[in-house]
Amino acid sequence: MGLRERLGLAPTVGDIDTSSTASGEDNGRKAKTEKKSPLARRVQAERLSPLDQLKVDLHRKVVEHVDLAALSEITEEAVLKDEIRSAVSQLIQEEDVQLDSARRERLIEEILHEITGLGPLEPLFRDPHITDILVNGPHQVYIERRGHLAEVDIQFRDDAHLMVVIDRIVSRIGRRIDESSPMVDARLQDGSRVNAIIPPLALDGPMLSIRRFGARPFLIEDLTRNGTLTETMAYLLEGCIKAKLNMLISGGTGSGKTTMLNALSRFIPNGERIVTIEDAAELVLQQQHVVRLETRPPNAEGRGEVVQRDLVKNALRMRPDRIIVGEVRGAEALDMLQAMNTGHEGSVTTIHANSPRDALARLETMILMAGTNLPDRAMREQIASALDVVVQVSRLSDGTRRVTSIYEIVGMEEEIVTMQEIFKLERMGVNPDGQVIGRFRPTGVRPAFASRLQVSGIDMPPDLFEHTNYELLQPLDAAEGETRGSAELELQEK
Repeated sequence: MGLRERLGLAPTVGDIDTSSTASGEDNGRKAKTEKKSPLARRVQAERLSPLDQLKVDLHRKVVEHVDLAALSEITEEAVLKDEIRSAVSQLIQEEDVQLDSARRERLIEEILHEITGLGPLEPLFRDPHITDILVNGPHQVYIERRGHLAEVDIQFRDDAHLMVVIDRIVSRIGRRIDESSPMVDARLQDGSRVNAIIPPLALDGPMLSIRRFGARPFLIEDLTRNGTLTETMAYLLEGCIKAKLNMLISGGTGSGKTTMLNALSRFIPNGERIVTIEDAAELVLQQQHVVRLETRPPNAEGRGEVVQRDLVKNALRMRPDRIIVGEVRGAEALDMLQAMNTGHEGSVTTIHANSPRDALARLETMILMAGTNLPDRAMREQIASALDVVVQVSRLSDGTRRVTSIYEIVGMEEEIVTMQEIFKLERMGVNPDGQVIGRFRPTGVRPAFASRLQVSGIDMPPDLFEHTNYELLQPLDAAEGETRGSAELELQEK
């Protein structure tokens, strides 16, 4: 098939004579295959379009004719892209491909993305408002923008094309994915979290999920501006960090726990030694003295695995002032609580839970996973003495992330861990646009840790906890989101 046919252009005079018979055969074949099974329709969908086939051919020729090893030595990304773009343009001219300027530039950019980036996904990384990229096989891609999911008109050629992109992502950090190890957690250079799972575990082809983070982490000012919490709540949490209270940030999947942890970690003084422990490194701390630890999966022989509990134990020997665990999800919860009780005050961690009380119940379950047969009272005493504050963050029905409550852990009453709510979000309904209506307000309870904050030099105004000082829930301002997005996009381009 010639280039003109692959592009869907009109055939030449010579082409008409040779294709007339084939055209009649095609008509007969279509009549016989009007009713196709789902599998047959999927196979037909995976056949390459003329433009995709041209892209594959040009990509192969670039690899054959260009010294990619020499290009890899170019450190400046702009120079590297210019060299590849020039090579692709030359090949298009040699092939005498008739394309208008817009399609020609798009073709060059797509081949450039295939060589240096993540293929069809590369344009999505230029939009700072996209927080999730979800690839359900080669022909279905969803994104989350401003809390809402939407399908985008982006496709991979086939399963093999998607597998190339997945392998490129995981191989950059020394991981591998194949039939013997069909799922993997990894991260991109910008800190975005990646999860991939392939057949035989994924029945409909390779699946890829990317949780993106901005060019710069959210600051507490950003969170107060977009209505995640009020300035009063932010002031209280800032005081809790500076006064070295142990904090647990609780919330569901995608509720903004890591974002909140990043924002609050900014208030840790520079003079302290911080050790972070994560499954996949996501935290971006602004302090100078930070030691970052990350777990390691088992190798091909099933050996060499390092779990979070091992890292928490090792961190205790590294003279940390504060230990930050990205998320407790197993036996490391016991070691984390013991660290909080043995001089590592001001430590912070996150946990998956739907409410503060559920978070404490999950901690009890995780302690049992450590294999210690502690009685219920002993576990709860450990929790009550280690933790001071529980911050609950939630993703509401309109896609916004909010701090729905701030609790203080007071102590024990018989067999129960006692808690009292300091701030809460009262939801009152939904407006015609689907946005949640409500208000942030104090409960009127002055926390017992207020004296610790005052001793640490944190001023506590008398009316800070007055229940009459409420603030209405403000919807996310699109203009503010665009401003922040433009700033992130400028940072990415630089």
